[in-house]
Amino acid sequence: MEQMRLKTFLKYHDYPLIISVLLLSLFGLVMVYSASMITAVTRFHTTSDYFFKKQTWAWVIGVVVFLLTAFVPYKHYARKKFLQFIFFVMPLPLIYVLLFGHTANNATSWIKLGPVNVQPAEFAKIGLIVYLSGVLANKQKKLQTSPQEVLFPIYYMLFICLLIFLQPDVGTMVIIGVICMAIIFSSAASKRLLMKQFLLFSLIVGIVALISGPFIYDRVFTKERLSRIDGFLHPFKYADDEGYQLTNSYIAIGNGGLKGLGLGQSIQKYGYLPEAHTDFIMAVIAEELGLFGVSFVLLLLSFIVLRGFVIARKCHDAFGSLLAIGIATMIGFQAFVNLGGLTGIIPITGVTLPFVSYGGSSLVLLMMSVGVLANISAVANYEKYKTEKQSNIQKNHISFS
Repeated sequence: MEQMRLKTFLKYHDYPLIISVLLLSLFGLVMVYSASMITAVTRFHTTSDYFFKKQTWAWVIGVVVFLLTAFVPYKHYARKKFLQFIFFVMPLPLIYVLLFGHTANNATSWIKLGPVNVQPAEFAKIGLIVYLSGVLANKQKKLQTSPQEVLFPIYYMLFICLLIFLQPDVGTMVIIGVICMAIIFSSAASKRLLMKQFLLFSLIVGIVALISGPFIYDRVFTKERLSRIDGFLHPFKYADDEGYQLTNSYIAIGNGGLKGLGLGQSIQKYGYLPEAHTDFIMAVIAEELGLFGVSFVLLLLSFIVLRGFVIARKCHDAFGSLLAIGIATMIGFQAFVNLGGLTGIIPITGVTLPFVSYGGSSLVLLMMSVGVLANISAVANYEKYKTEKQSNIQKNHISFS
């Protein structure tokens, strides 16, 4: 019986989604090696495949996690005990990282576990997606008669955002805020109440900012962050200082042209483009593989995001639909923030490109999330098949009668 269930489940899995994710993440491994080989030798005085090996291990762990989440029925996550577990456990590593975390690039965002650095804020993304989707789906009927039911989940989300803001990791906080708002506005919650709460929250933030201005200014508006604004607004004016990253990103993109210089042939990764294997990996892709390489990444990312929204639409279960919306929004908006930074559309935030940039925590989280998305799709496909089969049986029965 179990074998038949497994065969049936495999039959209805979303293979276009799975293949797209595997292709993009494997392509990311190749580009991490190409973009990081010079940095590994010159800055970290190690072998050229140092970052590639670490990312490969993260990819292997990610694939294992993907398989686990792809075969665990997503409806289990909506259980009250599981949501309570997320509620109480999720803030703990975020509080720990503020007290004892590892600091890098003026942000205390990592927990060192031997040779591995874990970023709790990354896992808070999927934690909040599951928690909000579960709570709002379970309160679907109550929300229509008692709109105030949405307030507590909103306040909890703001508390998690505050912990991330204090690291400070403004980029991740903004991404989490957008994801949560997409889930909340897609639920049955009163849009009028949500707008009132948004205005109230904006007023409170303004008052708090005035009262605790010196602390917030020193903590958030650091010299490095203010320089990013200058570099964003006037990159060529400050090309040797604040605009150094952006101007070199432009040079890398311009060098690539249509076909690129060839895989491994980037010039800007030779110390000219900081963080070439993380924040600016797309600039290296543009330089080495040209417009064709950039188009390959954008097409796969777009397909994954759009597939997520299609899955949300065809899922008749409120929890699965909200979960799919949250995951698709996370991948899409994070990609926008990364690409917007390296092209000068928005200030540079230090956010990685999904499935492509170096970053173990980010890759494992994304593979886990897409595993959940694949499970939602498989369940929706199977339920559609059962409905159609039942409908055909009834039609045949009526015809026979």
